Amino acid sequence: MANTHGATAPDYYIPAPSRWPMVGMIAMAFVGMGAGLVVNRNTTGFIPLAIGLATLFYMMYGWFSTVSSESEHGSYNRRVDASFRWGMGWFIFSEVMFFASFFGALFYARLITAPMLGDFDHKLLWPDFSPAWPHNGPAGIVDAFSKIGPFWLPTINTALLLTSGVTLTVSHHALRANHRQSAIVWLALTIVLGFTFLGVQISEYSHAYSELNLRLSSGIFGSTFFMLTGFHGFHVLVGALMLSVVLLRLTKGHFKPDHHFAFEGAAWYWHFVDVVWIGLYVVVYWL
Repeated sequence: MANTHGATAPDYYIPAPSRWPMVGMIAMAFVGMGAGLVVNRNTTGFIPLAIGLATLFYMMYGWFSTVSSESEHGSYNRRVDASFRWGMGWFIFSEVMFFASFFGALFYARLITAPMLGDFDHKLLWPDFSPAWPHNGPAGIVDAFSKIGPFWLPTINTALLLTSGVTLTVSHHALRANHRQSAIVWLALTIVLGFTFLGVQISEYSHAYSELNLRLSSGIFGSTFFMLTGFHGFHVLVGALMLSVVLLRLTKGHFKPDHHFAFEGAAWYWHFVDVVWIGLYVVVYWL
């Protein structure tokens, strides 16, 4: 997480070869393999999944530490700052497209596939199929389930995330005004709100599985619901960890009022997570 210091470095900084991209690739390979086994009800999948997540967090810790050390030793200048901004911008754009694919799958299933399967020709194949959303699939191949409404857990989570966006903005303005202690307090509150969001989401998943019979295997609705909300929850976790690193650096005296891209980059990511949730809240829970 970079913090630039103006023109302390006269030339463009080129870091030494790093192992962290390879470590991250290995982590994601284990996560993908473990998650694939878990969703296919293979309990051994929890082992590679746990290894992958632990390796991923190790990579984040190591990479953040390396970049923070380089930054605090004055290796970066404004040209490097511009590179960080472009890099973070393109990274968030890739995340936008990632979620767009899942939203696209949801809209395709709901607005195209379901009406098509319910037309006259397909009624000959699946006479009992109803194109209402959500549905149990043709011929009732999916066990009956209930949809989660917007009240109250999703609405509480919406309030938590929107409030966290406000507290993060207040913290940023406090840092820019050189009120470090105030920035620390408001950022800590943002992190608490983020982890509270995750706790509420865990409660929501427990309710969905135990009382509504809504599972990942509950047809196209169940798969899109859990993929969208689950990946969003993972992004909230990553964002909260990024903000935690920024908070730790703030307490150590890092960052200046006019040079603190690590804070700004994490804030961009957090606000992106907020916007995605608003779309989720409307499309998944209300429509």
